[in-house]
Amino acid sequence: MTYGGVADRMSQSHDVALTHELERAVPLPACRFCGSPLRHTVIDLGMSPPCENFLTADDLDAMEAFYPLHVRVCERCFLVQLREYIPPSEIFSEYAYFSSYSESWIRHAYDYADAVTSRFSLSDRSLVVEVASNDGYLLQHFVTRGIPVLGIEPARNVARAATERGVPTLVEFFGRDVAKALTRERGRADLVAANNVLAQVPDLNDFVAGFAILLAPDGVATFEFPHLMRLIDENQFDTIYHEHFSYFSFLTAREIFEEHGLRVFDVDSLSSHGGSLRLYVCHRDGSHSTTSRVAELARLETEAGYRTLEPYRGFASRIEETKRALLEFLIRAKRAGDSVVGYGAPGKGNTLLNYCGIRTDLLEYTVDRNPYKHGRFLPGTHIPVFEPERLNESRPAFILILPWNLRKEIAGQLSYARAWGSRFVVAIPQLEVFD
Repeated sequence: MTYGGVADRMSQSHDVALTHELERAVPLPACRFCGSPLRHTVIDLGMSPPCENFLTADDLDAMEAFYPLHVRVCERCFLVQLREYIPPSEIFSEYAYFSSYSESWIRHAYDYADAVTSRFSLSDRSLVVEVASNDGYLLQHFVTRGIPVLGIEPARNVARAATERGVPTLVEFFGRDVAKALTRERGRADLVAANNVLAQVPDLNDFVAGFAILLAPDGVATFEFPHLMRLIDENQFDTIYHEHFSYFSFLTAREIFEEHGLRVFDVDSLSSHGGSLRLYVCHRDGSHSTTSRVAELARLETEAGYRTLEPYRGFASRIEETKRALLEFLIRAKRAGDSVVGYGAPGKGNTLLNYCGIRTDLLEYTVDRNPYKHGRFLPGTHIPVFEPERLNESRPAFILILPWNLRKEIAGQLSYARAWGSRFVVAIPQLEVFD
């Protein structure tokens, strides 16, 4: 007993020494906002390919790059983040995601345009800019109101679709330099929208500083992004992928804006993307009054521990249980002779499938409304992507909805599948089979 205890202590001492030696040999990454060393892991999902790298048939016999999905949290500013394994120029220059293929997202954009036009008295003398404007899904609603607009979108193929829709679009990555050039050429903007792009920026400080430059003295910028608290509470780990460099709590996002002379004066909680926040931001000395919703959300997050490391305990075990439940369902269905296919080819779906190790032996194919993806294969898993009409041809027993945040919209679109008794499946936040 005595000898065993000594041996155990010696082994533990050796492990600690080895860990310190490895840390010295491989320096810890630094926080992209405050520069502090990132010592704490939130979740490690292993290795995964870039989620929007859809493959052609010719690509299937070639090497495919995989990168870590290791998420850490900063112990000083509590920014949750993934290292920049792939530069944005490789991810976003040619992009597979077109916003206009989601009917609910188009409605969301229309409602936003209607609300901010009225609230901030936008007119034909205003300038509205959207950063990461995609295919013009949002700015088109300002164009129809006669309000001057400019989109900024780095993906040439997507920007081309916006231009064809009548939305003038600059093909650039936004930051300080672009903001200075636009201010000289067009003047400052009365409204700047940034939907689901804050997470996709590795150089946060350069990006946010650009808004402080571009925004008119009494202008407003709005930022929408998935809410970290909802991601953790509702097990939304599949929203972790390489193009999402950061994951924001309200408290940390507010700190980042304050660092660059910007003030959050209002906030909305949204249902989009599984639960998002929309922050309304102005210059620190802007005339916009701060609403009570700002203090209420700050209090909610503080009480939930989001200025500590506590919220991340137990997250990994919940994710592992999700993986086991999905695999058990797919294996049972396969053994029973039931066919299972997917609906959608979103980035989140590729995280889920690669983490769970699901290939065509368990999920025969998936379908998507975006023609860009038809005839291609999902990254990593090599599951083929077809047009939605394929469902009616093969009549599967189960349809796994990969963009679970659109489950109601998709279930409505696929109501015809009830004719042959097909059932729907989602894996997030937990496995659910429904009619």
